[in-house]
Amino acid sequence: MEYSNEELHFRKSQHARYFKLHLDMLPKKCSSYDSIRVTLLFFAISGLDVLNCLDNVISADRRKDIIDWIYKLQVVPNESSSNLDACGFQGSNCLNFSDEFPSNMCSYRLGNIALTYSALCTLIILGDDLSRVHKKAVLHGVKVLQEKSGSFKCTLADGDCDMRFVFCACSICYILDDWSGMDRARCLEFIFRSLSYDGAFGQGPCLESHGGSTYCALASLALMNKLDTLRPTQIESLKRWLIFRQRSGFQGRPNKPVDTCYTFWIGASLSILNSATWIDEERLLLSVLDTQHMTGGLSKWSDTQADILHTYLGIAGLSLLKSHTYELAEVYPALNVTKRAFAHLQQLHQSWAQ
Repeated sequence: MEYSNEELHFRKSQHARYFKLHLDMLPKKCSSYDSIRVTLLFFAISGLDVLNCLDNVISADRRKDIIDWIYKLQVVPNESSSNLDACGFQGSNCLNFSDEFPSNMCSYRLGNIALTYSALCTLIILGDDLSRVHKKAVLHGVKVLQEKSGSFKCTLADGDCDMRFVFCACSICYILDDWSGMDRARCLEFIFRSLSYDGAFGQGPCLESHGGSTYCALASLALMNKLDTLRPTQIESLKRWLIFRQRSGFQGRPNKPVDTCYTFWIGASLSILNSATWIDEERLLLSVLDTQHMTGGLSKWSDTQADILHTYLGIAGLSLLKSHTYELAEVYPALNVTKRAFAHLQQLHQSWAQ
C-alpha cells in the first residue's frame, strides 16, 4: 500500500527542539517531576543522540556543565563510610545539601537505583569516562537493595520492588563491569518465577504479563549473558505473545489500546530475541507518526498532549525499524542507549581491563 509523503513525514527538527526545550527549561507540567530530573535529562540527551543531533545542540562547554551537574547528584561515602548503603545517584539537587552540610547529616541523601541507571547512561552518552563514579560504593548501594526474593527495591526507603529495578540493577552492574553488586543466581530465579502462563513476564511472580516488564526481564537476561537459559519453547511463546501485541502500534497488554511507548518496550524485546522482522513496520510507523505534534514531541495517543517519555520511547523504537530509518541512530536494545554510546562503553571496559 502506498502512503503519502505527509503521512510518512517525520518532524525531526521539531523533535530535536522539543528535547532541547527540556534541557533549557522544564515545562510547567513537568514541575512535579523535579525530584527525578536526571531521568528527564536522560530522555532529552538520549533522544538527541538517537536523532543524530546531540553534537549540534550541545556545545562542549554545555556538555561539561551537564556532566558536572550529574556528578553533584552522586551520594558518595562519608569519612567513616557509614552511609555506604545509601550510595548511588539522586534524581535532582532539590534535596542535596552536600556543599553546606556533612553528608552524614543529610537524611534525604539516598541513592535510587532507577535514577542511578539514568545518570550512568547519560554520562555514557555524553562521552564521559566514568572516572568520578565511586564504583564500589555504587555497587554496594545496589547490593543492599536486593531482596531475598532476588528482586530489587528502588531505594532504602519504602518503595516498590519489581522487575523494573531488576533491570536497573543489571544495567548498573553491566555498565560498571562488575557483578559483585548482586546475587545473580537469586536474580535469575526471580525472573523465571515471574514468567507467566501465557509466555511473557510480569512485574513479579503470579502477576499479569506486561510489555514493560517483559522488556526488563529480557534485557536483564541479555545483560547477564543468560538468554540461553530460556528454553526454545519459552522463546517461541515469548515471540508469539510479543508480536500479538501489535494492532496498529503496540499495546502493553491484551485488550488494551495501543500506546506509543510500547514501540520501544515491545520492539526492543523482539530485537533482543532477533525477531524484529516479524513487526509490520508500515502499520507501526503510521501509528507512531499519528501521535506527532506540529511543534515537536510524541504523545501516548493521537490528539493528546505530548510528553518527553513517549517522545523518547517512540523515537527509540522507530530507530529499530529497517524500512524507515529517518537517519536515526539505532538503539542498542538491552541497555536503551544508541549503539554509538554502547561502543563508547565497550571501549571503557577494555581500558579498565588493561
